[in-house]
Amino acid sequence: MVMADFSGDEAEELRRALSFHRSEERMNKVCTKLRATMERKGVPPDKIDKIIQSISSFALYGFPESHAISFAILAYGSAYLKVHRAPEFYASLLNNQPMGFYTPATIVKDAQRHGLKIKPVCISQSERRCIVLDDNTVRLGFCVVNGLRQEHAEELVRQRQERPFASLDDFKRRVPLSKDELRRLAELGALNCFAKHRRAAMWDVEETIHDDLLTSSRGVAVFGTSASTTAPLARMTLPERVKADYETMNLTTGPHPMKLLRETFPNIWRAIDLVHARHGSIIQIAGNVICRQRPGTAKGFVFISLEDETGVSNAIVEPDLFERFRLVITEEAFLLVEGEVQNSDNVVLIKAQEIRALAHEQLIGSESHDFH
Repeated sequence: MVMADFSGDEAEELRRALSFHRSEERMNKVCTKLRATMERKGVPPDKIDKIIQSISSFALYGFPESHAISFAILAYGSAYLKVHRAPEFYASLLNNQPMGFYTPATIVKDAQRHGLKIKPVCISQSERRCIVLDDNTVRLGFCVVNGLRQEHAEELVRQRQERPFASLDDFKRRVPLSKDELRRLAELGALNCFAKHRRAAMWDVEETIHDDLLTSSRGVAVFGTSASTTAPLARMTLPERVKADYETMNLTTGPHPMKLLRETFPNIWRAIDLVHARHGSIIQIAGNVICRQRPGTAKGFVFISLEDETGVSNAIVEPDLFERFRLVITEEAFLLVEGEVQNSDNVVLIKAQEIRALAHEQLIGSESHDFH
């Protein structure tokens, strides 16, 4: 009203545009009017640009004071639960996906770094949802398994409550899972209660599936069932188990993928050690990209969060550097960033100078939360 002689109604129109479901069209219309009136009033062009930029940026991220207070209450409550009731806190986050800023994979790793035990999915132990076992332990539920239908998970639990499963064949007869669901449960280790290891379970599942296909319409097996024979497959290696976990659940209760490669990259700083990095020094960080952000208020700067086995490190990418490495930054799941340490009161950021993919056949990680 001061800078552009807006009436009360016109000012209210601008205020509504700032919070009207982030409507870019409505904001552009109001800002065009605001610019024209300031020009007529003789406001210098540089000040007009700064005002319009400030208003536009606020429209992307601003919210009412009541919203801020409500968010603060939620943040305080969440922090309290994480400190005093950690198993319930983490189980609740996992049970209510998709939600929030971090993926289930990062939530699981954060829980483990804070001393919690996260037990894997198991046919004989898991419920449909993740459950708290004690003050230090959470059991993953069938809800984290990709491709497992909810009604099938519920039927599995119901059948088990009526009578424990005696064998894989007993389990298969009583729970109507698809071939893909059976294979997925075997691959992630959920059938290890019926087999010595994952590949043995995968072998038994395939034999059971194919034995069914070779059974006549009268129910007489054309060939004898062979699920009891010894599987000729070797156990999965640790990297293979971690890879299978991510492919079937998008998370792992085993080691973080970066832990498996740590000896290969001895010069890369771990996230937990960055507080000891000298300000202004040039170092390398690396990890699974869990977040890429480019806020409208940041003048084109991009912020990348990398997760390793010890925590999360953060890199700042200038606009020119982002354009230079755009494809690598936006497409690669694991990155190695070399840059200058910016340490302010033990809050460490790396100002990127070089960025490249951390390519390795063992690497598979979670998806990133991008540009929000």
